[in-house]
Amino acid sequence: MPPPATLGRCPHPVPTDLLYILPLLFARLKGSSLRTCSSPSLPSSNSISLVSFDPFWTLSVGFAELPCRVLGGRAVIMGPVRGLKKRKRAEKNAAARVTAAAPGSGDWWDDFSRRITGHLSKEPRKFESIFKISRKTFNYICSLVRDDLMARTSNFAFTDGKILSLEDQVAIALRRLGSGESLLNIGVSFGMNHSTVSQVTWRFVEAMEERGIYHLKWPTSPEMEDIKSKFEEIQGLPNCCGAIDTTHIMMCLPSVDASNKVWVDYEKKHSMVLQAVVDPDLRFRDIITGWPGSMNEVPVLQSSGFFKMCEKGTRLNGEKVELPEKLEVREYVIGDSGFPLLPWLLTPYQGKDLADGKIEFNKRLSATRMVAQRALARLKGMWKIIQGEMWRPDKHRLPRIIYVCCLLHNIAIDLEDEVRDVMPSSSDEHDTSYKQQFCDITDDNGSILRDKLSRYLSGRLPP
Repeated sequence: MPPPATLGRCPHPVPTDLLYILPLLFARLKGSSLRTCSSPSLPSSNSISLVSFDPFWTLSVGFAELPCRVLGGRAVIMGPVRGLKKRKRAEKNAAARVTAAAPGSGDWWDDFSRRITGHLSKEPRKFESIFKISRKTFNYICSLVRDDLMARTSNFAFTDGKILSLEDQVAIALRRLGSGESLLNIGVSFGMNHSTVSQVTWRFVEAMEERGIYHLKWPTSPEMEDIKSKFEEIQGLPNCCGAIDTTHIMMCLPSVDASNKVWVDYEKKHSMVLQAVVDPDLRFRDIITGWPGSMNEVPVLQSSGFFKMCEKGTRLNGEKVELPEKLEVREYVIGDSGFPLLPWLLTPYQGKDLADGKIEFNKRLSATRMVAQRALARLKGMWKIIQGEMWRPDKHRLPRIIYVCCLLHNIAIDLEDEVRDVMPSSSDEHDTSYKQQFCDITDDNGSILRDKLSRYLSGRLPP
């Protein structure tokens, strides 16, 4: 009789689901009997009856050659692994993705443009007109998100079964963000299910949040000196570090839901607020979003990290500028009448019958802060998913979409994308249906700084 066969102890416990169907053990000698063995890694309740034979795998135990597989560096007698077919399919799809991602002999755009159907097919199939950015910028964005989009397995495919390449995914996401069209329309235009459009866009948003973060940051000291110089060239405001403004991202929400009342703004619309600090090149330097439209500029400002840092003196704390007659001016930003007048935030003079010097100051300040209005107008004009009313958006995801649109806005500026300069210019108004709000909060130090600048700009310095 052949020696008994038992499972050797493994370095790690053997999961029960790996011991699915164990092979029947046969000795080389004819007439050997069926035996039962137990794994020392499992409790006694998991005793294993060996019920089949697979000659492909062998293990020598005494004088017998027994079916086995290797796990954790030790031989373990076991049968076919559950889910083998499913893994093979996954491996096949992964191989298809690699093939799709590999550069082909032709240009990616040639193949992609041939897929365009629907209303887009009636227009000139020009890359720049569909995505509103140049190929150079598109390639850079692809390089940013490549690792994130290609590292995660997915079965995203066109309706003809072709797996989406990296460029396909980025193109679909950019079209969704740039056009603001429905998921269904984009799916029809590019030949895919609308759920695929949704998933691809969200994965792109997640990747851009991580990889594009350095395109939206507060300026370094050398950058700030350049910003101050450019602001002064506009209307003569010295030591100005930015222009601040807010805009509303409108949403279509069901009025019957009482929880949606908090999103109703002063114009009786559902909206989410975006506050931004902008430099002279229309680049966003600081943003905060996610707050409901029922909040006006003051509480949104006070909730921001920008406000808290300025109040603590860790931001806008650079060197003061000394003007004629020993007039010192600290760093500051400018805003409209909806913001409070603070030591580091200057707003226009309010009221009627203002003195000529104050009127002149208001004109210069208004002309200078137009950069913020232009930036927000261009943001909405380029990334139309946040223009107009969004149909019942996910209010937890919307701030992240807004943030990524701001990143894309900055990337086009940083890369000096020529397409943004030839696109039809949008109005400087970003909240055309919203009336100007007024804030009466005034800080004494803010008033003193504003009066100093008013006298300096009007040329009426004290003797």
